[in-house]
Amino acid sequence: MTETSAQSRDHVVCTEFEGGEGILVDLNTKRYYQLNETALLIWKGLEKGCTSEEIVNEVLAQYAVDPGHARQSVETLMRSLISYRLVDS
Repeated sequence: MTETSAQSRDHVVCTEFEGGEGILVDLNTKRYYQLNETALLIWKGLEKGCTSEEIVNEVLAQYAVDPGHARQSVETLMRSLISYRLVDS
């Protein structure tokens, strides 16, 4: 993965629930997307302007996962967020 950063868009609102999950609401399309604990961690990193590598490091710090798995999870979610137009790449 290259050292990239994606930015959350102004028309997307994130709500966090107790238990570590959350939802994203696209105010333009009125669609919502459920986030599990890991996806919420990744989203928060994007909101802070973190690079993909910084987000991978945060996932590794929070969870006992293989670095390759963490990187793949971050890449997969970022591709989805870009394809749904929830973030700018």
